[in-house]
This record gives sequence, structure tokens and C-alpha cells, in this order.
Amino acid sequence: MADALLELRNVSSGYGAIEALKSINIRIDRGEVVTLIGANGAGKSTTLRNITGLVAVRSGEVVFEGKPLNGMLTHKITELGISMVPEGRAIFANLSVMENLEMGAYLQRDKAKNAAELERVFTLFPRLKERRKQAGGTLSGGEQQMLAIGRALMARPRLLLLDEPSLGLAPLLVRTIFEAIDTINKEGTTILLVEQNANAALRHSHRAYVLETGSIVMDGLSEKVAADPRVKEAYLGD
Repeated sequence: MADALLELRNVSSGYGAIEALKSINIRIDRGEVVTLIGANGAGKSTTLRNITGLVAVRSGEVVFEGKPLNGMLTHKITELGISMVPEGRAIFANLSVMENLEMGAYLQRDKAKNAAELERVFTLFPRLKERRKQAGGTLSGGEQQMLAIGRALMARPRLLLLDEPSLGLAPLLVRTIFEAIDTINKEGTTILLVEQNANAALRHSHRAYVLETGSIVMDGLSEKVAADPRVKEAYLGD
């Protein structure tokens, strides 16, 4: 379809004898925020790792802008315009905030565009500008999450993958992160969000997929998924 940015077509994958995903189908259109919700071990992070090439697809196909990604190296996938913010942030603790952000732009050669992107990141997260000379490892958990997102944005992705961005954060910082996600999307970046905070994920996305033990069991507009009694009982605490 003309508006499809990314598609997973009957994708299965796993680790050794463990089948983590079972013929899942996911479609993300340009300009959307799509969320993937499910319990621990449902296969959410594996889905992101399949997209980025960190885990090989056993069967099926991952397609980005009409181009199959199966078998492609991760840095080549990044070059195509996909960036991931991994669970646990994975910032470079010994490097400064600025050096972390510069690492995010390592594939980008246009200095003017890099400077503009840096200003965008600092506008989005003013705290990073205040701490730009500070070592990444000395930042708070919330600041490290801001840095991980900012580093991914420095690659100027068309698709941003977020793996549990609110994990372990205080409620005020969770709100800050989700407000940033809204802004990033409004500025033109398509987002695939994996998030255990299903309430927030469904409020800040257009469409949702529910993943249970490696299979998609429900999908649709986020407000309709949020209203489903099964989702309320399993994920929303109702």
C-alpha cells in the first residue's frame, strides 16, 4: 500500500528451540504512532530486534518502504532510516552528553543538518543542553532516557523504535517522555512504541497491536483497543 512505511508479513522468529514470534503481521503507515502492548515475554522486544536485524527472521518478511530487510546488517538498516531506543537506554556512560549525541549522528555527513537536529534535541529536552558536558553515566534515569531518545533522533530517522521508554521512571518523567513522543511524531517521525504502561501507550498512539505469547491477538484504533474488556482486564487494571 502507498502509505505503508513498514510491514511485518507473517514473521516468525526465536532463540534456539524457543519460538518467540509466530507468523505475526504488523503494518505501520507514515506519520503514525503504533504501539505494541503485551506481557513480559510476549515477544515485543523480539519484534523490534527483527526489524533492526539484531535477531534474524526465521520465516516471513520485514519490508521498509517497499524494501525487504531480511538478512540486512543492522547499520545498513539504520542508514535506510530506522533508529531504535533500546530497553535500558544503553547510553555510553563514560562519554559526555554531547559525545553521546554525536555518536547518534555518526552516519550523517551534513554538518548543517546535524547542527539543526542537535538544536531540535535541545529544544525537546532542555535538560540535555544544560548537561551537555556531563558524563552520560552521571545523569538520572529520566535524563538518560532523554539522551537515548536524543541520540536516536540525531540519525534523523523516518521510523523511530522505542522499547519501554517509561520503564523505571517517576510519573512526572513518564509524562515528560510521552509529551516528547507526541512532539517527535507531530514533527514528522513515524513511531513504533513497545511499552508495558498500556494506559499511556494507548493514549499516545493512533493504532495498537496486542501480542500474547508470540501471536497478535488483537489490533485496531488505540481507543477501540483500550475500550475492549479483555484489554482492560489484562493490561489496564480495570
